[in-house]
Amino acid sequence: MNVLLDYLPEFRDGFLGTLAITASSALLALVLGVLIAGFRVSPIPPLRAFGTAWVTVLRNTPLTLLFLVAFFVIPQILFQGASPFVLATLALGFYTSSFVCEAVRSGINTVPLGQAEAARSLGMTFGQTLRMIVLPQATRTVLPPLSSIFIALTKNSAIAGAFSFGELFNVSKLLNDKGYAVAWIFLWVALAYLVITFAISGLFRLLERRMGVAR
Repeated sequence: MNVLLDYLPEFRDGFLGTLAITASSALLALVLGVLIAGFRVSPIPPLRAFGTAWVTVLRNTPLTLLFLVAFFVIPQILFQGASPFVLATLALGFYTSSFVCEAVRSGINTVPLGQAEAARSLGMTFGQTLRMIVLPQATRTVLPPLSSIFIALTKNSAIAGAFSFGELFNVSKLLNDKGYAVAWIFLWVALAYLVITFAISGLFRLLERRMGVAR
């Protein structure tokens, strides 16, 4: 308990840092994932090819390698002077977007083909059909896998601590260097991660119940 009380501000900042990086990268992953999923089911071949390449490359690239690219390559090409928060968000968001894309695409495939055909018969474009007809019906199917993806994202955010971003894993390194018992440090860090993952799980369960009632 002493390590928690003596360094409560550091634990608090690390907890808030983990929350911030999780929320920002989850939002980026969700936006990119839905967009790329639309590319993958698009009738335009170049868009389908781009979506397939995006998923194939990112899903098969180690996350640590993406962090290395984000922190040591991107600043020299695009974002000079970017903060560790922005770079970590890019690495986590891009990586997770490939998994979000596949979850959304699986949900889209559960919608009967007749729904899209009926929309086209009414003169709706592909974008209108996807946005107004297909995605609303696919959302309920997509929620359970998205919950698992965002929980995994929370745990993956620990890699950002190795790149000087102030989150929970970075706090554990700091206290370990000060000579505190590793077991107690990891216990409090693990409990903090459990709080976040349980909150995500509870939020998605609430969304599933709400959508189940609406249906």
